[in-house]
Amino acid sequence: MTEKTPKNYSVHGLKPDCLSFGEVLAQSFAVIAPTTIPASNLGLIVALSGNGTWLSFLIGLIGLVFVSININQFASRSASPGSIYSYIVKGLGPTAGVICGWSLVLAYLFTAMAVLCGFANFSGIFIGHLGIHPSQITLLAIGAGIAWYAGYKDIQLSAMAMLWLEGASVVAIALLGILIWAHKGFALDMSQLTLEGVTPGKIATGLVLVMFGFSGFESATSLGDEAKKPLKNIPRAVMGSAVMAGLFFIMMTYIEVLGFSGTGQSITDAEEPLTFLSQQIGFGWLGELVAIGALFSFFACVLGSINPAARVFFMMARHGLFHSSLGVAHSSNKTPHVAVSMCTFLTFLVPAAMSLFHIKLFDCMGYLGAICSYGFLTVYVLISIAAPVYLHKIGKLRVRDAVCSVVAIAFMMIPIVGSVGIPGSTMFPVPEAPYDAFPYLFLMYLVATCGWFILQRLRSPELVGSMEQGIEAIHAKFDEENAIYGGVRLNAVSIDNNGFD
Repeated sequence: MTEKTPKNYSVHGLKPDCLSFGEVLAQSFAVIAPTTIPASNLGLIVALSGNGTWLSFLIGLIGLVFVSININQFASRSASPGSIYSYIVKGLGPTAGVICGWSLVLAYLFTAMAVLCGFANFSGIFIGHLGIHPSQITLLAIGAGIAWYAGYKDIQLSAMAMLWLEGASVVAIALLGILIWAHKGFALDMSQLTLEGVTPGKIATGLVLVMFGFSGFESATSLGDEAKKPLKNIPRAVMGSAVMAGLFFIMMTYIEVLGFSGTGQSITDAEEPLTFLSQQIGFGWLGELVAIGALFSFFACVLGSINPAARVFFMMARHGLFHSSLGVAHSSNKTPHVAVSMCTFLTFLVPAAMSLFHIKLFDCMGYLGAICSYGFLTVYVLISIAAPVYLHKIGKLRVRDAVCSVVAIAFMMIPIVGSVGIPGSTMFPVPEAPYDAFPYLFLMYLVATCGWFILQRLRSPELVGSMEQGIEAIHAKFDEENAIYGGVRLNAVSIDNNGFD
């Protein structure tokens, strides 16, 4: 007898049961945008961590594997467009859920803003070779406009675009990386392996931007209504995207830092490090191909960040936290079109305003990327606290679950301490301006948004009950389906066994 699988019916108006595992994985992979780090942003991290950059990525990978285990405690039991916001409400209650929701919104939108700057920067350089020099704002508008259309029109169109664009870029960069290492005779770089000149403070500070590099690996959880077999495919995408991206980052970091040794050029000053290295080894054409791939990867990440941000807005609006229009799905496209439009506008507005103040796009990427990291760190700490609390509530808590929670939180505290610093400490010094101000700006943002939620609760006491009821309905639906189809599976096994006997 064939095994039946629970059908994923959408009660939110989004297009149900339409995305395969590859397309779900593409969502997380696109927001991580692994191409953009080695092709453009790596120098920003090396400037902070030096020869220990590969170790910063390794620590980040280990920490996020434990975070993904905590996320999957929820993702394997229920799924919705609310992403981790819904999980936190279930585990820790509405107030923590709102903190998570606002943190996610900031994290995804600032990621989109950062990579939109990367898109405009790379496209400006590329078009400049043709003698055309459009303004930064024009390029920002083009990138945001195309992303808006894909996100507004069809989630499958978005997923397929992200899957092919990112996949092709990663393959091209991996090939170039092997050629660069071969040019160096596959040498061992002892300055990196022995962590020459590296301090714990440098590792911790670099982890802030490393978190930006990994940020979004959990974004597949926002496809709860649209994924096929969500309780299976979403957890696999969350864990798989983090591991694959982490190994790719570590390999390319080692190769690129080694590649720049002896060239007289610093990787910290290179906006296109792979283009430079490809010219050094006589494969300039491949470097140009990688640059084009990075351009597409930046775009895929813009789109990949707008999609989950819009779905978090969409779900929070349906719980009464935002205007009801944000919680409406398009009648034919089955997308949260109003939320997508608003998120796209905000994604364009902030970088455009920064460009008016003549801030370089490359610097904008670093600033916006650092700020978005605090949103993700907050979410990862909250979900790691919520997982054992939730498991205890349902009577499923084991010792290893508690250990995974503690380890994940401990790993996330490293970049938090590194981003704030300890005054007077040489091991964990306070970061240089303007990075020293970013943690406090994020705290002000949380205070303001939490204050707004408190006012909403005072005006509408039924708000909290509505949130909890909406989340409970989602979990109850999956509990019921699992019970029904779990029984079908058990009966099927029993029949098969009897037939065999």
